[in-house]
Amino acid sequence: MTTDDRAIARWRLHSQALAAPLADAEQVVRTLGAVQAENPSQSAWAVATRTAAPRQEDLAAALASGRVLRTHVLRPTWHYVHAEDAAWLLELTAPRVLPVFDQQLAPLDDRLTAIADAVDDALGEASDRTRADLAAALADRGHDLTGQQLMLVLGRLEMERRLCSGAPRDGEHTYARFADRVPAPRRLDRDEALAELARRYFTSHGPATERDLAYWATLTLTDVRRGLAGAGDALASFEHDDRTFWHAPGEVPGDASPPGHLLQVLDEMYRGYQDSRWVLDADGLLPRGREAAIGMALVDGQLVAGMKRTIGKQAVTFALTPHRALTTVETRAIDEAARRYAAFLGLEARVTS
Repeated sequence: MTTDDRAIARWRLHSQALAAPLADAEQVVRTLGAVQAENPSQSAWAVATRTAAPRQEDLAAALASGRVLRTHVLRPTWHYVHAEDAAWLLELTAPRVLPVFDQQLAPLDDRLTAIADAVDDALGEASDRTRADLAAALADRGHDLTGQQLMLVLGRLEMERRLCSGAPRDGEHTYARFADRVPAPRRLDRDEALAELARRYFTSHGPATERDLAYWATLTLTDVRRGLAGAGDALASFEHDDRTFWHAPGEVPGDASPPGHLLQVLDEMYRGYQDSRWVLDADGLLPRGREAAIGMALVDGQLVAGMKRTIGKQAVTFALTPHRALTTVETRAIDEAARRYAAFLGLEARVTS
């Protein structure tokens, strides 16, 4: 197998359903295993752009029904995850994430049990409550918390499978008891879960390395290797740049269509990796430190420009900061990506640089 950074990045467009769109939002989330969802508006496009017919109502309906949850899992941040996968993913990955919350919640350590019980009590009285609702309910029960403290408490309770997202209220995130939203969770023993995670991640994010998965799911390399061993011939691999890249068996995909994509750096094409993230920049044009932009323009899997999205009343503007001179073909691909994104928002598209 002959491959290089460009080929790997292009291959990922297929694996991640950017060049092979799926039927709907539920299938996207189930296929990718999880989709980072820190910013609801921008992560909605991360899901929709991977569907054959992007519609805002698609993900909204999946969240309202509880088929898809928005909850803390894998890392100390929100992800969309399918309800069938939430319990076993949390059981597998929470032990290494919870200390992050515990460290920040140390000043509340002697009150955490009482606060958690109060949250549970409030959601037992009425489900699908916003963060503001819960803040008021906790205050009524004698627990006045800062906004940051409440956010950390709720995130920790999500990691413990005590609560998760409820049905959105007028587009606003709400909370519900995990047991109420996931009454019959799928359970896997640890070895089964590690094998399932390895198979799902490398199929939907591959080609990728064991260190990429360790980062993505906050696992040790030992656990990742146990998962790879358990996955057996469900995965294949090749060597590149002194690393082993794992992927679903089969032929190397060809050209990616559509070639252009406007995404945030929280998108799985960027944040889904750490060890091999920079196959997106085969020419080495970008510094490898802190991100210079919150968005990116990809053409054929290569990060050709930074991007900032601004939504107005009639149009959405994508301000580009090219990393080099763009070709006519690349400009055309980005313009088409802007039109797809704008159509999803019901707005006109404007691209500036």
